[in-house]
Amino acid sequence: MIPHAPTNLLRLSGYTIGTVRETAHDYHIPMETQTPSANCPACQSIQCVGYGRSELLVHDLPMHGKRVGLYIEARRFKCRDCGKTFMETLPEVDSKRRMTDRLARWIGPRSLFHTFTSVAEEIGITEGTVRNIAHDYMDALEQTYHFETPEWMGIDEIHLLRRPRAVITNLRDNTVIDLLPNRDKRHILRYLAALEHKDRIRTVAMDMWRPYRDAVLEVLPDASVVVDKFHVLRMANQAMDELRRSLSRNRDADRLRKKAAGVKKDAYLFRKREKDLDDSERLILDGWLRNIPELAEAWRLKEGFYAIYDATTKEDARQRYRTWAASVPPECQSAFQPILTAWENWEPYILAYFDHQVTNAFTESLNNLIRVTNRMGRGYSFEVLRARILFTRGTHKKQMQRPKFQRKSTRTTAFYHMEMGLPLEFDQSQGEINYGVDLQLLTEVLGSSKISSIHKSPDELDDPDFR
Repeated sequence: MIPHAPTNLLRLSGYTIGTVRETAHDYHIPMETQTPSANCPACQSIQCVGYGRSELLVHDLPMHGKRVGLYIEARRFKCRDCGKTFMETLPEVDSKRRMTDRLARWIGPRSLFHTFTSVAEEIGITEGTVRNIAHDYMDALEQTYHFETPEWMGIDEIHLLRRPRAVITNLRDNTVIDLLPNRDKRHILRYLAALEHKDRIRTVAMDMWRPYRDAVLEVLPDASVVVDKFHVLRMANQAMDELRRSLSRNRDADRLRKKAAGVKKDAYLFRKREKDLDDSERLILDGWLRNIPELAEAWRLKEGFYAIYDATTKEDARQRYRTWAASVPPECQSAFQPILTAWENWEPYILAYFDHQVTNAFTESLNNLIRVTNRMGRGYSFEVLRARILFTRGTHKKQMQRPKFQRKSTRTTAFYHMEMGLPLEFDQSQGEINYGVDLQLLTEVLGSSKISSIHKSPDELDDPDFR
C-alpha cells in the first residue's frame, strides 16, 4: 500500500498519490487507484479476485519544466467464472499507450510546431510514439474541418521542402482550402473526384501546367479553365531578363557586354510597368534605354505584351496579341519564344480570362507563406507542414449561416430529446460555413510569437503549473 500524500498535485481523479521523488530533470510519482475496476472484460462477471500487482510506468504532462513519470501499482485480477486474468482499467490513462489521456491530447497540437524529437525529449518518450500520436491528431483534424467547395477555384503551386506542391485555393474569398503532396495529374484527379458539391465549381484558374488542365477537363467538364494572367505576364518579365542577361554574355561585342553588365543593379526597373515608375526611376531607365537599343526594343515588347490585358473583350485581346507577335524582331525572337509557344498551346484558356476576369489575386501572400513555412520547415514532414497551414487555430475565414424557417410541428424528435435531457440534433449544413485559410492572417500568425499560444492544451491553459 502506498502512503497517502496530502495533496493530489496532479489533479488526476481516482488515484492515491505517494511520496514524490524529484531529480534534476524528472518527477517520479508512485500512485494507485482508489477503487479498482474488477469486472471481467471477457464475460462481464463481477466474481473476480486479486491475482497480484504490476508496476506500470505511465508518462504525464511536464510539470515545472521537468518530465513526469507515474509509477502505478496496477492490480491484476482473475475471473472465477471463466478463469481469465486481466489488469484493472486505469482512469484517465490512454488505452493504447502508457501515458495519460491529457498528455496524448497535448502532444497532438504541440507536434505541429515542434519537431517530433524535441517533443519526445521534453516528455521522455520515443520519437516514434510522438509521430504516431501526431498522425492520429492530423487524421482527426482532417475529419473535423470541412472547407466549402468554391465557385472560383485556383490551382497554384508552392515549393515546400524542395519539391513543388499543388495548392488549391478559393479565389473569391482569397483562402487556401488544401495542399497536395505534389502536382501530378494523379493527385489532382483524386482530389477533384473526391470533392463534395463539385458541380458548384464554375471556373478554375491555373498556371500553364498540363496535368492541372487535363485533370480539370476530365473531372469538371462544365467548369471553365482560365490561365492565371499573372503567370502569363510573368513570362514577359522573364523574357526581358533573359535578353538583358544574354547581352551581358555577348563576347562578340565587348562594349555592349560591359554596358549590359552595368544594368544589373537597376534590373528591377525593367520589370516595373512604365505607369508605375516614379520620376527618378524613369530618368534612370531612360538613360539605359537610350544607350542600349536592344534593351529598348525588349522593353517595348514587354510593355506591349502587358497592354494585351488592357483589352476589354476576348477578340480585342486576340487581335492585340497577333499585332504584338508580328512585331517581335529576329534579335528578340529567342528571348520571347517561350511566350509565343505558350500562347500557341494555351490560347483558348489564356483568352478565357476576358470572359471570366478570374485571377489569383493573392500571389504575394502565397509567396510570403512559402518564405515563412520553409524557414520553419526544417525537421518537419510535408504532412506536418500541411496540417500547420490548413488547421492553425484562428486563421480560418468563416461565416454563420442562418437556418431556414421551418413550420412548427408537434412533438418532434428534438422535443423528446429535450424531455430526456439529451443533446438536441441539428443540421450542420445550416450552421457554420468555413471558406478556408486566410493566407495573410496565417502568415502573420506563423511569423509571430502567437505560435506559442496556438498549441496549448486545455490542461495547460487552465492550470498555472503547466504554463
